[in-house]
Amino acid sequence: MTNHTETASPENKGGKFGNFMRKIGRAFKNFFVNFPANCRKAIGRFCSWFGFGTFGYTSNKKRKKVFFDVIGYVLLVAGGITMLYPFWWMLAASLAGPVMAADGVTVTDSALNVMITTIFWPDETSQFGLLYNYENAVTLLNSAWQTVTIGGHAYAFWRSIINTLVYSLVPVTVGVFTSAMAAFAFAKLNFKGKNFVFFYCLAAIMIPFPSIMIAQFCVYSAMGWTENGLAMIVPGCFGAILTAFFIRQYLYGLPTSILEAARIDGAGYWRQFTSFIVPLAKPAIMAQFILSFMGSWNNYLAPQVFITSDMWKPLTLAIGQLDTSYSTDVTNAPAVMAASVLALLPILILFAVFQKTIIGSIMLTGSKE
Repeated sequence: MTNHTETASPENKGGKFGNFMRKIGRAFKNFFVNFPANCRKAIGRFCSWFGFGTFGYTSNKKRKKVFFDVIGYVLLVAGGITMLYPFWWMLAASLAGPVMAADGVTVTDSALNVMITTIFWPDETSQFGLLYNYENAVTLLNSAWQTVTIGGHAYAFWRSIINTLVYSLVPVTVGVFTSAMAAFAFAKLNFKGKNFVFFYCLAAIMIPFPSIMIAQFCVYSAMGWTENGLAMIVPGCFGAILTAFFIRQYLYGLPTSILEAARIDGAGYWRQFTSFIVPLAKPAIMAQFILSFMGSWNNYLAPQVFITSDMWKPLTLAIGQLDTSYSTDVTNAPAVMAASVLALLPILILFAVFQKTIIGSIMLTGSKE
């Protein structure tokens, strides 16, 4: 008997993509074939230096890898600069000041124009100091709501920060813990109708917030929650389905045998959750806590609708009030930008410190047991 070994022809190697690349290679070869020999030799030397073999020069995989790595890093650096530049511009614009004449009194160019024309650094900073706009921002924020006073002194800025911290810490802390309990039930417990309940909760995500906020406002107003900030605290304590979904996906990667052993030893559901699930799922829980905290800190629409008392408005509404109240005064325009920097700074620091936790948790949410 004769063994027939079929070998793939060059035309079939690599499939359609391989044929396409070979056609491109032949097209380039036909394009350069009419070039003078010296030009082809120079092109071959140039391409071979980067690891590409052309016109008789051999390719070099190491150099080719370095070439593509450099291209990748250049694109990443360019993308990073593009994303970071708005934050740098915000910081630089918050330091802008008016251009003064030689007498030190006459303004030759307003602070608003200096702020707008800032590219990397303002042409002129405030004559009262580098941080004058930040001090002015605090002063303007304190006077934004005259009703927020203690002993005759305005404290709207500090009151808005306390309100923001309360709205960000209390519902997020309790809500993430509640969501983790729901995730434990959906991931590790077996009960009738579990999948139906879970997908019913996921369907609620499809309902946009603006379509139900008026109904929610009517309910919260009838309960008296719009005058004391409870509308921003109590609902969040019941958790969020999206948070429960991400923690549930993370719990799927944890071995169920640990819970079965604990159940054999007599541990109840609460003991299993507090002693095993919470320590093992700490990366996912911490990541969702940080993301939820960032979302609550930057929340603008919900407090705009649900909070009617100046005493209980958060920092985002204070800056919005500052923008609408003082934007017509061109001397205060950099102060508005300085207030935005003050509001953004805690979130940037928080993300910079915990970015590995956030990214690591998101990468592991799709793992399976």
